[in-house]
Amino acid sequence: MKNKSFVIIIISIILGIIVGPIVGTESSLFGITYYSLFELLGKLFLNSLMLIVVPLVVSSIITGISSMGENQGFKGVGLKTFGMFLLTNFLAIVAGMLLVNIFLTPFTEAASNIGKIKNITHVLQATDATSSIKTIILKIIPPNIFEALSTSQMLGLIFFSLLFGYVLTKVEGEPGAVLKHFWKAVYECMIKITHLIMKLLPIGVFCLVAKEFAETGFSSLKSLGFFWIVMMGSLAVHALITLPLLLKFVAKVNPFFHFKAMGSAMITAFCTSSSSATLPVTIDCLQKKAGVSSKIASLVAPLGASINLSASAMYVFIISTFLASAYGMPLSFNTQFTIFLLSLLTTLGIACVPSGCLITIILVLKAIGLPAEAVGLVVAVDRFVDMFRTMTNVFGTSSCAVIVAKLEKEKNLFSNYNTP
Repeated sequence: MKNKSFVIIIISIILGIIVGPIVGTESSLFGITYYSLFELLGKLFLNSLMLIVVPLVVSSIITGISSMGENQGFKGVGLKTFGMFLLTNFLAIVAGMLLVNIFLTPFTEAASNIGKIKNITHVLQATDATSSIKTIILKIIPPNIFEALSTSQMLGLIFFSLLFGYVLTKVEGEPGAVLKHFWKAVYECMIKITHLIMKLLPIGVFCLVAKEFAETGFSSLKSLGFFWIVMMGSLAVHALITLPLLLKFVAKVNPFFHFKAMGSAMITAFCTSSSSATLPVTIDCLQKKAGVSSKIASLVAPLGASINLSASAMYVFIISTFLASAYGMPLSFNTQFTIFLLSLLTTLGIACVPSGCLITIILVLKAIGLPAEAVGLVVAVDRFVDMFRTMTNVFGTSSCAVIVAKLEKEKNLFSNYNTP
């Protein structure tokens, strides 16, 4: 059953919420507190996610960019596709940023409440990362790529991966083929490892949720509820306003037709919470219902499942700013700009599996100086948001495919719907 894993994870979250407050921080078995056991197992789960971050992101970006170049180069369809991916990701994060700042006072108060409940001390080691835009920009091009690898400086690694993937499209003959196969193999291995780790997701989620609720009880639910409202409002803005406007004024098609055409793909995305699992349905809907050619659909949809997760980019921004505020970091322009840039770039390498966003969130938290454990504060609501996030991701990628097809002057778009 497609929904089996979803049901198991929801049960794990509910059990964590129930068990945590019951056992508290003092209850023990054979002298070992349940709280310390939850903390240990939760930490091991987070460590397993951190273990694959760098190779997954690097191989994903290099493989995606080189694959795009292999199909169409960085001209024509390839360039338009990548441009639309960046645009939709950018606009998604802007939507999230707008809602965060519109509701900045209650947003920061909700985050601060969690910080107080958890008795979190201010984590100000992030100051040097957000002290100036100049510092941020300098981190994009590291002087030593091996140092960037060893210290997980993700802005530098992402820039290098983009550059490497682009140059790889220019390497001809056997050397180029060997390198492409190598990075493709690394990426496939990382995805398989990710799937293995995600099999432990119910246990990891239960331990993280139980640990947090053992420490805080039910006090944090109200604050998490406000975070959830801001997130869902941002998704609604992106899916119901931003993307339809692009379809209307760039592709010059009726957005309602596209919603109707992609219905089965969006339902599949909602049920599976996986862009990659939805991919066959996405391609089928694009070709048979939206009228996008096989050439465009077979390029844009697979790439989009890997590097065009606009709703995930928005989610990473909102959750990172929420946690930064919980840890006492003021949401200044520099802080938000840093998180904005990291969210835009790191989502190029999100694993397109259920809850794959957790990996990227941990990456961003580490980059701004927060502990990976901070993600435990909001993991209880992640799975509930994941369904809507994946559905919006699929709709965003399919919208990009339609726009690229229009820019390529394809004539059969929504011909069954009598588009004006």
